[in-house]
Amino acid sequence: MGTYSDSTDARDRSVVLTRSPALAPLLAAGALRSPFKRPGADAEFPRTRLVLPGLRVDLARLAAYERVCGFPTGDDALPVTYPHVLGFPLAMRLMSAPDFPLPLLGLVHTSIEITRYRAPEASGEYELTVYVDGLAPHRRGTEAAVVTEMRAGGEVVWESVSTYLARHGGEAGTSGGPSASGEPSEHSQSGEPSESVRPERHEPLPEVAEWRLAGDIGRRYGAASGDRNPIHLHPLTARLFGFPRAIAHGMWTVARCLAAHGTPQAVLVRAEFRAPVLLPGSVTYAAAGERFELRGGERVHVAGSVVALGS
Repeated sequence: MGTYSDSTDARDRSVVLTRSPALAPLLAAGALRSPFKRPGADAEFPRTRLVLPGLRVDLARLAAYERVCGFPTGDDALPVTYPHVLGFPLAMRLMSAPDFPLPLLGLVHTSIEITRYRAPEASGEYELTVYVDGLAPHRRGTEAAVVTEMRAGGEVVWESVSTYLARHGGEAGTSGGPSASGEPSEHSQSGEPSESVRPERHEPLPEVAEWRLAGDIGRRYGAASGDRNPIHLHPLTARLFGFPRAIAHGMWTVARCLAAHGTPQAVLVRAEFRAPVLLPGSVTYAAAGERFELRGGERVHVAGSVVALGS
């Protein structure tokens, strides 16, 4: 696609990118290839590591991201979720490729785990590495783990593991659209949770705040992140994929919760995506200690934890 060089290391099979891939062509290619994929936990998957060196943050886009997610603007430290935005085009290039065995259409982002060893500065220069760590059987299909690493001066300062589920093996498919945001179909066509993650049972967390979400949250987040999946942008385009209204990006819901919760500099964040957030709408942010939730009535949309490292 003209976004990477032909420099491939035979030992670690790394491909060095010259710039971040454009998401729109990757989404289109992944959608077109989806009907021909044959997912399975024993399928071959790409072993390539995509590497993007010399990365600098676009400060205007960062400020837009901070505003839409509720993070303070002007802080030189990157929000804890922002490296995911930087690495997502690389992950999409891997998941839309012909040798990735899971179909992009209907792929469900079930969870993310972020480890931040120190807060990267917005003014810094970084190297990103993204690769598929493996496939695993799941009670509803096959799950892939995608790793993103951010390095500064050769040192890993931030890394994440995202899990993506392809439902198959007799389960009804979803029509959630391409996995552009990672969370396009965390639910069935009716908008019900896919139950791709079996929730841990906890006592409900105390309510902290109620947030009224405008209908343009998906468009604003898409402009800031580059993720313009149609299910997030407008009710008409969302209906094409079986949703009654546009839904919020899953990574926006996590970022919004973490902006409210706060994170120490060295931190381990875990979050599970359980149900979509329809736009416009109202949600309740709840938190106690290390745990947080985003709820709509009795339904939990996101559940997660924030644990300080070294404590």
